[in-house]
Amino acid sequence: MGFDLGAAVSFAAGNARNLDRRRLHHLLGDLPAQAVMAALDGYRNPDGGYGWALEPDLRSTTSQPVAAMHALEVMAEVRDTGPRPVALLDWLERHSLDDGGVPFALPFGDSTGSAPHWTGADPAVSSLQMTAQLAGHAHRLARHRPDDVGGHPWLAAATGYCLGAIERIETAPHAYELMFALRLLDVVEAPVLLERLARFVRMDGPTPVEGGIDGEVLYPLDFTPHPGTASRKLFDPGAVAADRERLAAGQQADGGWTVTFPAYSPAAAVEWRGYATVAAVAVLRDTPR
Repeated sequence: MGFDLGAAVSFAAGNARNLDRRRLHHLLGDLPAQAVMAALDGYRNPDGGYGWALEPDLRSTTSQPVAAMHALEVMAEVRDTGPRPVALLDWLERHSLDDGGVPFALPFGDSTGSAPHWTGADPAVSSLQMTAQLAGHAHRLARHRPDDVGGHPWLAAATGYCLGAIERIETAPHAYELMFALRLLDVVEAPVLLERLARFVRMDGPTPVEGGIDGEVLYPLDFTPHPGTASRKLFDPGAVAADRERLAAGQQADGGWTVTFPAYSPAAAVEWRGYATVAAVAVLRDTPR
């Protein structure tokens, strides 16, 4: 596979959150979905939402949209068959705005260790970046649960908000908003919008992150992590192959990967590496050399 899988597993054992360690073992086929969901339950609140620093840079205990996003990501990965996804979509429906969008973050008081972009978010404004990633993961899960997840009213409203917002984009959006919007368009199979939006992505190399740290970029496989998708076909195969080698070469001496953005707290720095390692192994496994 071009990287040391055993070292990645060892890194997770010594450094990753229990959730990410279990996600990795599930990815490799030696742990059932129920074991992953048991770890995810540690971040769940009685209201059906998720918090407790499931998003490493938002350390609040309160239920937050970004924590819901990470929860849906896990649920889609393991194809959860239980009641949690519908309860989470119910929570999202209660916290959506009138246009169908979800705010970047909800108000919270326990802000210690949380990054400013979370503490300063406007709860009265819908965020395409947040809503697109939420809806994208929900649609991936809906492929396996077309009735209760695919047919949930929140998903229809959120998708409608996102598609309308994407249609109105005329200039290059922020790189992260662009990334999550493209991932959503892949899963809802909207090729016309996908091609329109893809013109803002560098197809032969990294796309700069405006406002990020010096040198912060997103790479081709960040925009198109899943093989067989419409977005993958827009990239030159050579560029995808070169980016796969770049990702494999990013494995550190301790077996793990790092993120390309700054973590806001010491705890987040550790947690992001476990998350990044699971993501790297998934992409490298699914993208042939």
